[in-house]
Amino acid sequence: MTETDNDIREEQKTKEHNPLEKLKEIKQNVREEDSVPVGTLTLRKILGGDFLSAELVRQNIWPLVLVVFFTVVYVGFRYQCQQDMIQIDKMEGRLKDAKYKALSSSSTLTERCRESQVLKVLRQNNDSLLHISDQPPYIIKVPEKGFLSGEE
Repeated sequence: MTETDNDIREEQKTKEHNPLEKLKEIKQNVREEDSVPVGTLTLRKILGGDFLSAELVRQNIWPLVLVVFFTVVYVGFRYQCQQDMIQIDKMEGRLKDAKYKALSSSSTLTERCRESQVLKVLRQNNDSLLHISDQPPYIIKVPEKGFLSGEE
């Protein structure tokens, strides 16, 4: 083998390992007139990802970005809605508990304020000076002119 053959082989090995050199070689081989192979769209191509050619992606990048953005927004709003619904359920439970507690306290107070209960407590406490009156209440009539203005 001659030195030129060795030089050519070494140059080819460096081209194989250098991606820039490969790219330059591909650009030289590809021309504008070359047509993009158009095939039928099959399920195998879709699942394999073959339909995502560089040109197709470049032509439709903004609609794809828009779809991804709206998908992220949709998922985010759904998550937030679920969190709000969980919070509402917790608050409704707390409200229901508070209503039951207020109703229970109100009924206990009403029961303790009845006349029969008050009399029962007064009888149990013998040291109390309070007792039920035997006479009906008196109605005191006050003349309005003399009392309010200080005149007689």
